[in-house]
Amino acid sequence: MAQSSKALETFPNPGPERDYAIHMEIPEFTCLCPRTGQPDFATLYLDYVPDRACVELKSLKLYIWSFRNEGKFHEAVTNEILDDLVKATAPRFMRLTAKFYVRGGIYTSVVAEHRRPGWEPPLPVDIGALPPQSAR
Repeated sequence: MAQSSKALETFPNPGPERDYAIHMEIPEFTCLCPRTGQPDFATLYLDYVPDRACVELKSLKLYIWSFRNEGKFHEAVTNEILDDLVKATAPRFMRLTAKFYVRGGIYTSVVAEHRRPGWEPPLPVDIGALPPQSAR
């Protein structure tokens, strides 16, 4: 059986010459409330533009599992995960959104971002609608 781990592995970005986005949804995140010890459940949304390295999925899964028995406030755990991922991958841009399930009648979402100094996203291309067939 796989054991949780704080080690994040990476692999070389196969397209470092291009800005492109990677989106991951992690629906089974759990940690413990530091006050009550009760479990907190969240879906994590990870969006990033890699530079030279991408995070390896199995190591990410084992890393996420490592929080299962740790007491952490939502804000603290979201920022800790982002910091660890940025340290491992050194991305051009990374955003982690943690959407925690209801606790005491309140849903909590925490969004933390990293942007490499000087990096700006490319402008989106709007090709618009194609002209009518008769205008071509």
